[in-house]
Parts: sequence; C-alpha cells; structure tokens
Amino acid sequence: MDRRTFLEYATVGGVAVAGPPIRRRAPGVSRAAAAAELEEATIAELQAGMAAGKYTSRSITVVYLQRIDALDKKGPGLRSVLETNPDALAQATALDAERKAKGPRGPLHGIPILVKDNVATRDRMQSTAGSLALVGVSPPRDAFLVERLRAAGAVLLGKANLSEWANFRSTHSSSGWSGRGGQCRNPYALDRTPSGSSSGSAVAVAASLCAAAIGTETDGSIVSPSTCCSIVGIKPTLGLVSRAGVIPIAHNQDTAGPMARTVADAATLLGA
Repeated sequence: MDRRTFLEYATVGGVAVAGPPIRRRAPGVSRAAAAAELEEATIAELQAGMAAGKYTSRSITVVYLQRIDALDKKGPGLRSVLETNPDALAQATALDAERKAKGPRGPLHGIPILVKDNVATRDRMQSTAGSLALVGVSPPRDAFLVERLRAAGAVLLGKANLSEWANFRSTHSSSGWSGRGGQCRNPYALDRTPSGSSSGSAVAVAASLCAAAIGTETDGSIVSPSTCCSIVGIKPTLGLVSRAGVIPIAHNQDTAGPMARTVADAATLLGA
C-alpha cells in the first residue's frame, strides 16, 4: 500500500465519520475534506489554525482519536496505539479554555502527542513497556519528560505500541510486537517490518494518528523505525532529555527523543 492509497483510505474510511471536529469550513467543502486538512498538518499549522479559530484542540483531538479507531483498531489494523487516554478530550477542552482566557503557553499548547509505553504516566493509562506483566501496576509519578509535556500544554493522546520491553527480551525478538498490542504494522507496506523498538510511535506519526510522538532509543530504536516509516526521528545527545521515569535498558545509551513528520516538528517537541 503506497502513501497515496493509504491516505485516500484514511480520508474515506476514517475521517468521514469524524462528526463535528472542524469549527468552520468553506461553503461546499465536506466535513471529510475539511478534516483531511489535518492529516499531515505540521505543529505550526495546527497552532495557526487554533489561533485563527479554524480548529480547537478538542476538534483536532477528536480527528486523531477517530483516525486511531478507523485505521489502528479497524481498517488495516496498524496496532500502533496500545490505548488512548480516556482524559484526552477533557485535557483538550481545558486547554482550549485556557487559550481563550490567557493565550497559548507555547508551541505545544493543545497539540496531541503519543508517548511510547515504556514512559511512565501517572494517570488512567497503563505504563507497561508492552508487557502483560506490568498491567495494573501504577507508576508513582509522571516521567520527567511527561511532566514537561504537560507543562507545555500538550494533550497526552495515548500510549504507543513498541517492541516489548523496548526489545530487551530475547536475541531474536520481532520488531514491533508486544504482548499487550500484538504486531505493529508498517503503514506503507503492511507485510513489512516497522522496525523498532519505537515501532508504534513511528507508525502512528506516519499514518497521521497524532501530531508527533515520543520514542526511546538504546541502539537504533528511534532512528531505525523512523527510517522504515519515512518520518523524522532524533536520538538526542545522552543526558539532554531526562530518563527519569523511562523503563531502562542501558544507562550509558538510553534516551528519549522526538518522532515527527517534519524536522521543524521534531525540533519543537525536543525543545519542550
């Protein structure tokens, strides 16, 4: 499946059922066509749309949630998202109200972001590294990088699938497979590897299921899936991004980093 075919499928099968996500659209423009504008919108374009009153954080979040349902859970079954945040819409609504009252906090205000499931979130989502062994275990606090995302005004959209335990489980494990999420699939060729271990983050970004995502890397786990899914991934210099709250493999190599559709978006997320 090439990108053009995939996006056509997404527009017809996914955003056509998106309900009322777009506040204003030109006369004669269908709701599906208006929602399709968001498919590959950059973070800056989303911010400009919210500033102009064309979108709200809630409307953007609705589109992404419905794309996840149509393309990740149904349709081609990408399996890139382990779970969506039950509080995502409430977060988006609160951030819209804050924008109206005080203006945006910064470039990530109201932007829906997926977080790899080996990054702790102290909320109603699981933090399991894709493993059934950690289901029901609640971390005592957010990972430091999640605290930064919340402070920047990002909407935590959900948790991304990954190679279970970030691929630290065997010498011949399958990239993109976890006990919780099953086999994540490359959106460009469903029978090809998405690589790993930040498989779900890469696939979700490539399929426009989120504005951007957080991945982690020990040795290739951001850059390799980014290459396979034709997105931008950055492994930051060790120590630039705090690893507090990230399930570890190697303290002398582990780091979290941004995954996005453009260099500018990746830089924006890295700067949060």
